[in-house]
Amino acid sequence: MLRRRGVLAFAAGAAFFFYAFVLRVAPSVMIDELMRDFAAGGAIVGQLSAFYFYAYAGMQIPVGVLLDRFGARTLLTGAAMLAALGSVVFAASGGLAGASIGRLGMGFGSAFSWIGLLVIAAHFFPARRFALLTGIGQLVGVAGGVLGQAPLGALVGAIGWRGASVAVAAIGIVVAASLWLTAPARAPGEAASGRGALQRLRAVSGSRQTWLYAFIGMSLTAPILAFAGLWAVPYFETRYGLGRAEAAAMASVFSIGWCVGAPTLGGLFGRAEHRRALLFLAASLLSLLLCALLYLPGLGLGAIGALAFGIGFAGSAMTVTFAGARECNAPDSSGAALGLVNTCVMASGALYQPLIGLLLDWQWAGSMAAGARVYGVAAYGGALAVLPITAAVAAICALRLRGGRPAAAPQPAGS
Repeated sequence: MLRRRGVLAFAAGAAFFFYAFVLRVAPSVMIDELMRDFAAGGAIVGQLSAFYFYAYAGMQIPVGVLLDRFGARTLLTGAAMLAALGSVVFAASGGLAGASIGRLGMGFGSAFSWIGLLVIAAHFFPARRFALLTGIGQLVGVAGGVLGQAPLGALVGAIGWRGASVAVAAIGIVVAASLWLTAPARAPGEAASGRGALQRLRAVSGSRQTWLYAFIGMSLTAPILAFAGLWAVPYFETRYGLGRAEAAAMASVFSIGWCVGAPTLGGLFGRAEHRRALLFLAASLLSLLLCALLYLPGLGLGAIGALAFGIGFAGSAMTVTFAGARECNAPDSSGAALGLVNTCVMASGALYQPLIGLLLDWQWAGSMAAGARVYGVAAYGGALAVLPITAAVAAICALRLRGGRPAAAPQPAGS
């Protein structure tokens, strides 16, 4: 009975993470419509999309504390409802202010999805399964990125971006109901110790290894959140002359690679002795593949798809950074460590989406089409260069990793 309940709860948590990914990437298939309706350029649309990440990234450490204090069921149900409400506000907005508030609501609600899924995994399953379940959760979640691009792009074309946003909100209500029925009422947490929440946070933030894992996780995720999640569709349209649906389908290949790589790498290479080599190779490969996709001339659609798949596969090694951060901190600080890593991971979207938009605006030649700015191939090449550079730095950081978990904090008397 406990195993069955755990599977159902994990499925509901994964559905929430799936839904959060749909909300995350939805603006990527609405860029032209948003530019036209709000009379905005690339930097403004990038900023609008990034409001989701501002809320999401800023909430990761508080989310862990709240889940430990109030339990998963109530918080995750309320969070899913808040995300759905944000989608409704976004759809009904008449200007950038209302749309930004909607994106913030989506981000605040979705902020509970990933850590909530990890809490459910820790509650029902043994620790040796944690890396594998992390990968499976990422697979399901990133599959939401696929649904949030090609199919959602078709829906936007059929009923407009506002109607599509309302339809997405309805899905959130269903997710909230499933969480209420299956999620545990109380989060298990780690064994009690003599340290309070602030002491645990200080210990985690003072760990150099935790920050290395956080930066590597951010660097591996940035191409998915910033490129595939927002700028890949107009890039493929501009450089290769693809239509909206074709470009969205090609952008979805990044997520397919991630979906395949996350459980594979999490299951096979989650052990500490493999982690340093895996992350070095993954970051190095990611940098090389990004350079090939952005700068090699004469690529056919097959080669583009293969490179996009490889970029997603290499980037999915990010899932291993959660297991690494969990192991390099004392058991009673695991939640704070996971929250810190995920804060940096999600900050990649908040940082790189508007940064790329700003770099594109800086190189904009003044061309317009149907009320939206048109950027040249050279502008995209210059703006997107930040992604392979960041991945190369992450490869260097991976060489500084070491394994092992520190001793647990002293237990209070009588515990």
